[in-house]
Amino acid sequence: MRKSTPPDVRAPRDTASATVELEDVPFGRFHLHVAVAGSGGQFSDGYILGIIGIALTSATDDLALNAVWLGLLGAASLAGLFFGSLFSGALIDRIGRHPIFAFDMPLLAALSLAQFWTAAAWQLLLLRLLLGLVLGADYAASKTLVSELAPRKSRGRMMSVLAIAWAAGYTIAYLVGYLIAQTASGDRPWTWMLASSAVPALLVAAARLGVPESPRWLIAKGRAQEAAAMIAAKIGPHVTLPTAPAPAPAPAPAPAPATSSGAPAESGSLRALFAPALRSRTVIACVFYLCHIMPYFALSTFSPRILASLGVHNAYFGGAVYNLLLLVGAVVGMSVIDRLTRRRFLVGSFAVAAVLLLPLGILHDLPITLVIVLFAALAFALSAADTLAFVYPQELFPTRMRATGVGAAVAASRIGASISTFLLPVVVESFGIRTAMTGLVLVLAAGALACYRYAPETSGLKLGSQ
Repeated sequence: MRKSTPPDVRAPRDTASATVELEDVPFGRFHLHVAVAGSGGQFSDGYILGIIGIALTSATDDLALNAVWLGLLGAASLAGLFFGSLFSGALIDRIGRHPIFAFDMPLLAALSLAQFWTAAAWQLLLLRLLLGLVLGADYAASKTLVSELAPRKSRGRMMSVLAIAWAAGYTIAYLVGYLIAQTASGDRPWTWMLASSAVPALLVAAARLGVPESPRWLIAKGRAQEAAAMIAAKIGPHVTLPTAPAPAPAPAPAPAPATSSGAPAESGSLRALFAPALRSRTVIACVFYLCHIMPYFALSTFSPRILASLGVHNAYFGGAVYNLLLLVGAVVGMSVIDRLTRRRFLVGSFAVAAVLLLPLGILHDLPITLVIVLFAALAFALSAADTLAFVYPQELFPTRMRATGVGAAVAASRIGASISTFLLPVVVESFGIRTAMTGLVLVLAAGALACYRYAPETSGLKLGSQ
């Protein structure tokens, strides 16, 4: 009897015995649901981080903020992200991707709403730290879960959708904040800006209903039958399970040997990331993400202030152009992510961004139009490269350590983002805008050199085959 085609995938036409490996399944409705659920979280993350820049501009007088407070509040969520991603990664490798993926969005919504009643700078600082903690957990859970459910040939583009969603959330947050700033007639419009981030978080919570646990994680935990049942229900009975990793040897006084995939036998452990089998991959994942995100966040958070310092009179308009180009760059990044090798994209994106930023650091009295063009092109280049942050770290680590590795990379990036976001207004006030821009050029150059020397190629890699 001829089998009917499963609703979520285009099954082979010949016979019931025809099978396809999970990672080679064509992109279908199930994958679309997973992509929407994961990217919705990234949209909410981008919105929560993006709204703070324009909200701080409006809140400066109400909260009596000086340069130090501006830096602290701009960096607070990033600091929270560091701790949230660093410690949640190991937890996610132990308890699964789904528990945090399914339940963190309602908590984000509640914390977002609480910002409406902020009456002092320290209260806002505390709420932004808590938001960052939850965002960090979502980064590790959503990136890992979506990557493990994505087909190999579509992984780059599917993960790039998360980058587009993040840029869209960041850009729309700026535009919503700008609209509120222009139209609000009452006091404290910045409270409405910050509280508005509860809306996408609630919508995403609903979109995540029905997304299952990662079959790769289930298999790694010895729950192959549960994984097979989930795959049959969600994708189709003709889909075969991914190959299970070799079992870890029994504990011994000597250091635990590695599994056949190259992962240390001890999973879900930060210490295991620096065992010989994974040390170099952990370092390059952290260095790449840190050097990319430092200029990305510092420039994005304070784009109106930076443009004003560079002589642009309508800094809010320039900031809007910058943020729109972040979105366009993410779309272009998705179109090229699977056409370029990972190494070429890594090194080239760092080099292009450094070249675009260099004139703003070393040249004086540039025409206003050229300043806006360079700044917009820089936004485009940084955002296109941001698609790598949603693909490359996941490809560096085996299943047993993927969430832990991704969490560590995100944590490292947030150290850099927190430092650069805190220091940028202080450096601009003390030493001038060109000193700050030159410092960011050096960060980009360091990223290009590190990736050229040490980044492994992962294009076309099957997850777990490292």
